[in-house]
Amino acid sequence: MYLHCDLEHFEIRDLNAKFDVILVEPPLEEYQRTAGVTNMKCWTWEQIMKLEIEEVAAQRSFVFLWCGSSDGLDQGRKCLRKWGFRRCEDICWIKTNINNPNHSKNLESKQVFQRTKEHCLMGIKGTVRRSTDGDFIHANVDIDLIIAEEPEYGSTEKPAEIFHIIEHFCLGRRRLHVFGRDSSIRPGWLAIGPELTNDNFNSETYNSYFNKNANDYLTGCTERIEALRPKSPPPKIKGSGGTMGRGGSGGGASGNGRGRGGSSRGGMGGRARGHRGRLC
Repeated sequence: MYLHCDLEHFEIRDLNAKFDVILVEPPLEEYQRTAGVTNMKCWTWEQIMKLEIEEVAAQRSFVFLWCGSSDGLDQGRKCLRKWGFRRCEDICWIKTNINNPNHSKNLESKQVFQRTKEHCLMGIKGTVRRSTDGDFIHANVDIDLIIAEEPEYGSTEKPAEIFHIIEHFCLGRRRLHVFGRDSSIRPGWLAIGPELTNDNFNSETYNSYFNKNANDYLTGCTERIEALRPKSPPPKIKGSGGTMGRGGSGGGASGNGRGRGGSSRGGMGGRARGHRGRLC
């Protein structure tokens, strides 16, 4: 579904729904300076922070916030805290220029290097544990890196891979895209924003898709999917007679056990460590 609305004045709570995952893709002022965006009204971080995302976030939910490549990393964290989320991941989009190798980027006065990436911060609300919430998340399926062609000069389009990452990770079906566009309308998502040219959203109809039973808002799982699910490494057992290394062979009972960072990037290894401990 989709809803054309002026987000600067629209009361987002009027959607009358709760969402498991929320993707926020604001038209940042940074894009005017670096990407030549002139066909839309850009937002300041103060305006973005005033969005009442917390009003539509479910008790356990995730937010993904595109925040550019300059001061947005700090400002984006402030937004997550204001909305009631804890930052737990940072997805990085590396922009390739295969289609336009000779394009020279606009440089900002304070930057030292040419910026060829953007960040999407991920926040978590509530308690979600890998060991007990397999009905809600698939951890360690994707990596935190997108390598995709940069959009045409003057465009703010983001790679479709961000949707793939979100849909693979969160099994909640109630998905909201804030600042959606006609080009980003996607099955299974509610898109809202001023760039949409039409709307078909009805809150009663939308909520009816998820209230047939207590777990109707989940995609569901099968024994086969559960068997294929990447598993988190087992916790270290104290007194086992050795120490497991974080990145290679350990001194455990077998002498060659893999540490918490030993598996491949797409499996159950190092991508799940460090600050991601907040995702219990």
